[in-house]
Amino acid sequence: MIQRPRGTRDFGPKEMEARRDLENDFRRVAERFGFREIETPIFEHAELFTLKSGPNIIEEMYAFEDKGGRQIALRPELTAPAMRFFVNDLTNMPRPLKVYYFGQCFRYERPQSGRFREFFQFGAELIGAPTPESDAEIIGLAAAMIAVSGLGEYRIRVGHIGVLRSMLKDAGVAQEMVAGILQKLDKKVYNEARPLMMDAGMSDDSIEAVVKLTETTGPVAVLDEFPGEASDYLRTVFKVLEAYGVTNVEVDLGVVRGLDYYTGIVFEIDAPKLGAEKQVCGGGSYSLTELFGGEKVFSTGFAIGFDRVMIALEREGYKSKEHGVIAYVIPVSEGMRTQAHSIAAEMRNSGIAADVDLMRRSLGKNFKYADSIGARFAVIVGENEMAEGSVAVRDLKSGEQRLVKRNELVSTLQKEESGARSRCGGEN
Repeated sequence: MIQRPRGTRDFGPKEMEARRDLENDFRRVAERFGFREIETPIFEHAELFTLKSGPNIIEEMYAFEDKGGRQIALRPELTAPAMRFFVNDLTNMPRPLKVYYFGQCFRYERPQSGRFREFFQFGAELIGAPTPESDAEIIGLAAAMIAVSGLGEYRIRVGHIGVLRSMLKDAGVAQEMVAGILQKLDKKVYNEARPLMMDAGMSDDSIEAVVKLTETTGPVAVLDEFPGEASDYLRTVFKVLEAYGVTNVEVDLGVVRGLDYYTGIVFEIDAPKLGAEKQVCGGGSYSLTELFGGEKVFSTGFAIGFDRVMIALEREGYKSKEHGVIAYVIPVSEGMRTQAHSIAAEMRNSGIAADVDLMRRSLGKNFKYADSIGARFAVIVGENEMAEGSVAVRDLKSGEQRLVKRNELVSTLQKEESGARSRCGGEN
């Protein structure tokens, strides 16, 4: 028996229904915010990712040489492909350009809870509008997506990398040493960050001031301790978020996201139910286009760890909506099989999800099967009923059975389906 590769998963019908529901909810929210979908190749030139994240990322990638001798990699994330696409083909589109995407990514790392070698990202980018309103729009979109997912326990932490960069610059840290310090501060490994800051010539007081900064969290008022342009920018972002009704958000100047291309606002969304791997979304404003041969353009965006959101929902006990066919058609006798298929086809052509007996089961076994696939109604096609132009329709939840005119079957089931949706609150 051939097993699936380590770090990958198979998803059964019930899991896929839940995942597609969430994916479609995310799409609807993105489109309500005016974002439009793009898609990029599942593999790219490896250089695209080493330019963005440095050569060390090659150890984490599924990289290989193709038959033409080119260095190719399965994409480890989706921001770089989106920005490569923008530089190649989308620079003449009206700005701000608002795009979203969803797809598989691949990283060769040790599989663990919430971390897989094949995983899924849902992300968005807003390109070409260098204003606090743009960052607020992106954070507002991410917040709306997490809210629509049904996740009950999460928090949004927002910082500004400019505050920390300014402190390091004022302390005399050379530009080439900043990235290494930021990476350690991002991971909160202060015992490794302090020696780097000492090597960069920082005084003890300056080092402790930086550590204090990264431990600063709370309402907007905490920014009063760090006056400056970056703090003023953050205040404006929070003001717009308040107008959007986003309240589950706090200042966290320890959100560093220690990568060189982040330039301003940075944010993360955590789901505490996930434990150590609690981050379900991360993003901020950045500059990448010039790395890929384009003009320098302001961009802000995020990526949601789709799999982690699903796991967090499971741990909260969230129940996804039930799926199943509306009607299961059962021929009572051999002579009614053609009629049963005709009825199933009519319902399907009218937009009603319908299944039909293909196994030539007995009536009792057909009822049992209909229940197992989640059918709402059984449509029983009998000779006596058909002779009178009717079929029997049984509600499989209540057990109630009634005769319905053959020519009224579709409209009757459509009304039943519409009523059921209304009772459940409709679709998101």
